[in-house]
Amino acid sequence: QVQLVESGGGLVQAGGSLRLSCAASGRTFSSYAMAWFRQTPGKEREFVAAISGDGGTIYLEKSVRGRFTASRDDAKNTVYLQMNSLKPEETAVYYCNAGRENGGHYEKYDYWGQGTQVTVSS
Repeated sequence: QVQLVESGGGLVQAGGSLRLSCAASGRTFSSYAMAWFRQTPGKEREFVAAISGDGGTIYLEKSVRGRFTASRDDAKNTVYLQMNSLKPEETAVYYCNAGRENGGHYEKYDYWGQGTQVTVSS
């Protein structure tokens, strides 16, 4: 069982940056790959980024490559999402997820945080 708590969302102007944090409970944090998803009203939750359990592999959704990156600090049981050059269309609730790598892809488990709102103004 993993409990996840996101923080770091807020209001930022287009072109600005934010760093989201996700603090996880449990002693087995390092055994999980971790990911970030985002959701806007009326749309499916979509994958943004993931990082492997050892931190050596990062998966990024195509539209965020070169602008976003994920990192983790296992000593703090925390995963981060650094978001640069933000766009208004990236306004969403951002969620943290625990899962695993499977065949070169991220496979999510049903462990979610409560989400943190990111609003990008134009």
